[in-house]
Amino acid sequence: MALPPTMEVPMRIVGLSGSLSRQSRTTTLVEDMVCRLAAQLGPAQTRLVEVAALAPALAGTLHPRDALPALYNAFAALRTADILVVGTPVQKGSYTGLLKHFLDLLDPDDLAGKTVVLAATGAAADPLSIIDHQLRPLFAYFGTHTVPTGLFARDGDFQVDVDGSYGLSSAALLAQADRIADEVARLTRGTLVGVPVVA
Repeated sequence: MALPPTMEVPMRIVGLSGSLSRQSRTTTLVEDMVCRLAAQLGPAQTRLVEVAALAPALAGTLHPRDALPALYNAFAALRTADILVVGTPVQKGSYTGLLKHFLDLLDPDDLAGKTVVLAATGAAADPLSIIDHQLRPLFAYFGTHTVPTGLFARDGDFQVDVDGSYGLSSAALLAQADRIADEVARLTRGTLVGVPVVA
């Protein structure tokens, strides 16, 4: 049965943090971008998937059929998402091995056609190299539409709160995130084509 014209189907926005720790700059960056997109595109359903929380399950999983419930549910969240925000800390010039292992367990068609925002954190001298030369080809393999502008944050772009959690403090980074939200809005309306170029 068709939905009444006044009822909108919520956009499903899923954040995927490749950080190896539960409380991290990368997770903060991903969460902020997810919330920003939800505010821009609403109504929206949001979810955060942290590979750090799935590490014990990932360690013993070599095939998707062997996935424990928590891991299976994380895969399902990505498969049913409309938009993904994927972030990773830069480790030895690339994304984390745990993130790669997680993605290796997905079928190549699981993410096809999805809009993906790429984000990274670290002290890289060339921040675009991790996004354009590492993450973008990876998600091109999955047949996704990566947003043209990537989001890179350095340590100085964050403030540390009294409880040890992080918050974004860079006006330039926040403005960049707003521009990305605008790009995603145009992508989801079919007026912008994802290309392997970061503005």
